[in-house]
Amino acid sequence: MKRATALAAVMVALSLCGCAGGADSSGALGGDQGRPGQASADPQTGERLTIRKSQLRENAIELLTKEATGSDWAAVRANAIEALAAAPSRLRPVMPLALDDPNLGVRSVALMAMGKLRMCDMADFAQDLLEDRSPFVRASAVYALHRCDRDQTPEPLAAMLFGSEDPKVRAHAAFLLGELGDRSAAPMLRQAAAARAPQRARDIEARLMQLQIAEALTKLGDSSQLHTIQASLFVSRPEELEATALAVQILGELRARASENDIRNLIAYRDESNRPMPPEIRLSAALALAKLGRTEAVGVGRELMRHDDAQVRALAAMVLGEAGLEEDLVALERLLEDENGLVRVSAAGGILNSLGSSFRD
Repeated sequence: MKRATALAAVMVALSLCGCAGGADSSGALGGDQGRPGQASADPQTGERLTIRKSQLRENAIELLTKEATGSDWAAVRANAIEALAAAPSRLRPVMPLALDDPNLGVRSVALMAMGKLRMCDMADFAQDLLEDRSPFVRASAVYALHRCDRDQTPEPLAAMLFGSEDPKVRAHAAFLLGELGDRSAAPMLRQAAAARAPQRARDIEARLMQLQIAEALTKLGDSSQLHTIQASLFVSRPEELEATALAVQILGELRARASENDIRNLIAYRDESNRPMPPEIRLSAALALAKLGRTEAVGVGRELMRHDDAQVRALAAMVLGEAGLEEDLVALERLLEDENGLVRVSAAGGILNSLGSSFRD
């Protein structure tokens, strides 16, 4: 849920409010406004608000822990684990179960969280998963062990990048090479960008793979393929929308300010019948702008928090969480009670994201 990166390929295996005026004063947080870390002029009011925020954070963590360990839906478990990375000490007890999850996506997400947070006391789990039946899991295990300095070379990722017949596996390998941050991988990624896609790859699969390779190169300081990402913002056919959604998310992750106006245009766009872009595209653009520190598009998230589609509501919660405006915390709190597990997890993750600067694990 958090990103449709190469890990979206894993999530494929798993399967991703009328609050325009802001929150009212009936919720647990009352009507206080401003950034989450902003102090109140009244010390007693400020103390009460801090206590309420702390309780809200605890409620979010408890929900994520429950969903990570008890949901029947693998996508919910995976997204809960990813969101719990914002509270590492609370994620740690969940990790052994997650690393042994029957679903390959959950195992892969857990390994990536382990590597990102350097939970190296769990490296033996990752060592065992080098023999996993899934190439996604094996790739994530290589990443985790390399991050933990366990004498694990990234060579298996290179083998997947060039040798796999599955473009999603190649994309995942490229993403992980970018995450490892070793600039010596850039020539290999440039070679992969120029190589032909696997023979049986669909056009959209090949394009998504190219976007992941371009992202990885940019993370390693090579902007030679950045144009590949930027070009995907310009949609000419409906079948290109999936690539557009990924491209705008990547540009947000890269904090690509040069693309800011093009991202805004995705929100403002209307076709000849005055129809806007699909909600997922508008929300992805709003999320990217929020990552760039621009909160003017937060209204898109507020507008779509009560959408009939649960995935749209979940993405709207992510937008509000990334924007981090205090007046949206009550709306996020309400979504903790949503009927859909993905929405609940997204709201909980949004709360942790919003409160991240003022509360530490």
